Amino acid sequence: MAKIMSEELKMKLAGRLGVADTVAREGWGSVPSRECGNLVKLAIEEAERSLTQRTGGGGVQ
Repeated sequence: MAKIMSEELKMKLAGRLGVADTVAREGWGSVPSRECGNLVKLAIEEAERSLTQRTGGGGVQ
């Protein structure tokens, strides 16, 4: 299975959500599903922001 997000990105986003300590201590299985959903939401926002920067600020249509 191909990796969609690097571990580095996942941990960066986990830090922003305040669950990085839980992940480091207990693993991803201990993170509530709501927080995992929020992590995906942040990842999508980050990808959209990156795409916008690469395309000159035109945004996603």
